[in-house]
Amino acid sequence: MVAGNSLATPALGLIVWTTVIFLIFLFILRKYAWPPILNAIHARNERIRSSLLAAEKAREEMIRLQADNEAILREAREERDKIVREARESGDKIIAISREKAGQEASVIVAKARLAIEREKEAAMMEIRKQVADISVDIASLILRERLTPSREQEKLIENYLKEIDKGMN
Repeated sequence: MVAGNSLATPALGLIVWTTVIFLIFLFILRKYAWPPILNAIHARNERIRSSLLAAEKAREEMIRLQADNEAILREAREERDKIVREARESGDKIIAISREKAGQEASVIVAKARLAIEREKEAAMMEIRKQVADISVDIASLILRERLTPSREQEKLIENYLKEIDKGMN
């Protein structure tokens, strides 16, 4: 081993050369390596910042779209409710009109039926009167033993008797 050189204390020449090499290395790094490294760091920072801004814009756009979607859904629900309400009202109107028409038709049918019944009643009464008149003539001819010929005066007489009978019944 060498007497003046110990591992714990370096020699003066080693310190000088190490410092010179370090300064040269530092100069070369500063001249050629630092600008690209700093540019890469600045570009990376810029990309991160623009990505964050884009993400923020996308988030705001998503919030706006979500609000628009909710508004569109709300409008669609309101439109659906309006259509259903209008359909229900139209159905109710159609039912009311149909009921009214049915009631009117029923009234017309009832009136026609009453009129037909009244005509049939009158016809039946005329037929009964005729039969009663014929029977009365037959009875009178049997009683008198001679056949009476129907004449206008006899028919008037029989009709008067029938009217008196009708008045007595009512």
